[in-house]
Amino acid sequence: MGTGDAVADRLVAAVRRGDAEQVRELLDAGADPDTDDGSTGLPVLCRAISADDQPVAEALVQGGADPLRRLPDGTTPLLRAMEDGSPGLTRAVLPEVALYPGPPREELLGHARRLAGLDPEAELRRRTGLPGPVGRTRRLDDIGCRYERLTLGGLTLGDGHAAFLTALEAKLRLRTPFAELLARALTRPDRDHAVWTASVLALGARLDDETWAEATRLGRDPDPLLRLFAVDVMLSTIIEDAQRREPALQDRALAFRPWAEREPDTDVLAVLLNGLTWTSGPETEAIGLAYLTHPDPLIRGWVPSLLDRDEGVLRPEGLAAVLALARDPDPEVREGTCFWLWHYQGPEPEIGDLLVELTHDERQPTRAYAVAALALRDDPRCVAAEHRIGPLEPGMAPDTLPLTAVWWYQRRHGEQKEEPKEEQKSDG
Repeated sequence: MGTGDAVADRLVAAVRRGDAEQVRELLDAGADPDTDDGSTGLPVLCRAISADDQPVAEALVQGGADPLRRLPDGTTPLLRAMEDGSPGLTRAVLPEVALYPGPPREELLGHARRLAGLDPEAELRRRTGLPGPVGRTRRLDDIGCRYERLTLGGLTLGDGHAAFLTALEAKLRLRTPFAELLARALTRPDRDHAVWTASVLALGARLDDETWAEATRLGRDPDPLLRLFAVDVMLSTIIEDAQRREPALQDRALAFRPWAEREPDTDVLAVLLNGLTWTSGPETEAIGLAYLTHPDPLIRGWVPSLLDRDEGVLRPEGLAAVLALARDPDPEVREGTCFWLWHYQGPEPEIGDLLVELTHDERQPTRAYAVAALALRDDPRCVAAEHRIGPLEPGMAPDTLPLTAVWWYQRRHGEQKEEPKEEQKSDG
């Protein structure tokens, strides 16, 4: 066996194992990214796609694999990825050349439109002819949105086809009607689903008065699900506006104030309060304080971010609210409030005593934020409290916690003799 054959075999084996790092190493060493998998006669890119292995598929495309290679059945790896229904996988293998005007783009768009109307469960039953229960697994795509993988008789399909179509239309600057994007979102009525999110992001990126007006009208609908979509689009517009720094649109978040005061639905209200964090002032604080004792912890958790400051210091009502929320019975609310205090760094002595109290909290992130907040306030009690953080719990990474704040406190005061570990020092 020649050297080239050995490298090809190693590449096939690495793709089958799902070893993206090894795939990259072999490609860098000269392996052909369009190597065929001997067991199927198809390129290894198709193997990665059928396994819904986005990291490997991405490595192959970045290494030169051709997603538009015409296969014996008339499809291409890109079309197969689209069939799979994983938005992230499809984006990973989408070549820029497929977006240029011409037959490949028309084929891409036509295929995406056909698949967007696909019912994955019905399609699995059609392909397998099986009546049994369909397995469902939640997955996260490459931008953190949820989608489902449906399995029946050994076949698997994702339910994110419409998300890819929406993103593709936006990339091609096609103005899909508001009503059509709303209809797509309602097929997956979950704010975290990739299909819903794609519609929201596409509309939010428009920044025009027509889209804002349509969302505003929808926000008065009696159906809370439609109001949720409306406020999600409006929040997306505000965020997009902030990123583009469009001065004419900066006051749009003020429209959330009267709406938040009358909104009965908790899910909608949570997004409204999120939107109000883009405003400030006594009026916004008053809305936040009105929800201080709301029965849903999700709503109470937004209150600190709505508080106003007088020359950088909390007003008495705001301080009282923070002290109450930091002792909230819900651990999520306490953690969120402590995280906010870590960034606030106000001078009030009551907050220093509160932070010491929070270093005993049941949750490790809360304890870590409390210790870090003490250190940033130059409170010497942070040194004795540091050990209460404890060994990192499973799933906790050093770069997700402010674990070096005490080290920097001691350095400022000339008390530190040894540097922290390199991976932790980056957080200082």
